[in-house]
Amino acid sequence: MIYFISDIHLGSLVMADPELHQQRFISLLRKMEQDATAIYLLGDVFDFWMEYYWPNERHFARFAPVIEALREAASRCEVHYFIGNHDLWMFGWLEKQTGVKMHYAPLTVDLYGKRCFLAHGDGLGSRDRLFLFLRAYFHHPVPQFFYRLLPPALGDRFGYAWAASSRRKELAHPLEYLGEKNEDLIRFARAHEESEHCDLYIFGHRHLELSFMLPSRANIHILGDFFRQYTYGVLSPDGVFSLEQDGLQEVETEDRNGVSVAFM
Repeated sequence: MIYFISDIHLGSLVMADPELHQQRFISLLRKMEQDATAIYLLGDVFDFWMEYYWPNERHFARFAPVIEALREAASRCEVHYFIGNHDLWMFGWLEKQTGVKMHYAPLTVDLYGKRCFLAHGDGLGSRDRLFLFLRAYFHHPVPQFFYRLLPPALGDRFGYAWAASSRRKELAHPLEYLGEKNEDLIRFARAHEESEHCDLYIFGHRHLELSFMLPSRANIHILGDFFRQYTYGVLSPDGVFSLEQDGLQEVETEDRNGVSVAFM
């Protein structure tokens, strides 16, 4: 089996119980690795991640359990990690610590006889000029250089607060399907099909669980998330893709700001 998961957003300030959220992800990783030939993490595994120039071991201590789980998974099967728009500041530390294979751009690869286009999805097909400007800014080496010079406590305070504001907006107003003409990732895949056919397009980012077939018979799958929907994708050896949901029971809680959040 090949597994795909994205948008876990570990460490988010809006999580009612961050340790429980982390443990739920670890439990799923351990279940996946039992029969996985590969696991693809399609971005935003962490709600914010910055590998500063300062030593990282103590800084990332609260994520030690998930780092160890990634290390164990990578010792059993291939584990691929695609940067997202919340955890794009990866500069080799996590890869060295865990053995995962980092990807900084979309990837086209043959899996079980299917031509697959894999990406987090941020920026693809987007017409939002502000988002595209911010994305280009955050990816630029000069701002990255200066941000990495900050003391981790200060840099994290800003980064996690910025990320939490997006999460609160989403929880207050859940994302909705906009229709095929207005969904960036559908628009991107349709344009991509004009130059290169892929059997499967698998994305994260959008926080919607969605499957859509193009006239070219290409199938688009958006994975949902693993903090509200708890969904992930599975590609079986016969080439059949399915969207699955982690079966643990969810309960309704509230974060310290009074926003309703669903957790196990």
